[in-house]
Amino acid sequence: MLSLRKSLCLAFIFTLTACASMGSGTKTEKQQEILKMKDSALTQLFAQKPDTRSQINSAPGYAVFSNANINLIFMAAGTGYGVVKDMRTSKYTYMNMVEGGIGLGLGVKDYRIVMVFHTVDAMAHFVNNGWTFGGNADASAKASDKGASVEGEAYYGDVTVYTFTKSGLALQATVKGTKFWKDDDLN
Repeated sequence: MLSLRKSLCLAFIFTLTACASMGSGTKTEKQQEILKMKDSALTQLFAQKPDTRSQINSAPGYAVFSNANINLIFMAAGTGYGVVKDMRTSKYTYMNMVEGGIGLGLGVKDYRIVMVFHTVDAMAHFVNNGWTFGGNADASAKASDKGASVEGEAYYGDVTVYTFTKSGLALQATVKGTKFWKDDDLN
């Protein structure tokens, strides 16, 4: 018989994998789903912060990620996928992400991350290295268009990062690391 801790960890992993899975489909179908998610996230960002449209249009590039995050008391984890667009070449680079952290919290949320790269070097570094480390504190209670969440905006050198909750219920304060990397199957 599995201990309670092992059962929670297994449930945690299965739920996390199900939340962030791209599912089945061809390479082209998966790319189209990611671009659809990107367009939806940008529409939401532009509605909430209209000035971001000109910021993105004048930037060398930007990234949009979908992330499912689970926090069970002292540990947090998340997985997701997204795309970086080089505005000079109109080329897309498809990427994956995983995050893990420690801190206090409880909840599950589906959220979006939009990164605006203010220099070509910042974008190239992200695409080729893709590692970040940071803290996170938020409160979310949202389903579809109902509910509320505390949205975030942060500046990391030559990158502006916007986060907003798509859906979920979470209250958390964590220190976490996030790894982004190119998706070999979709590029």
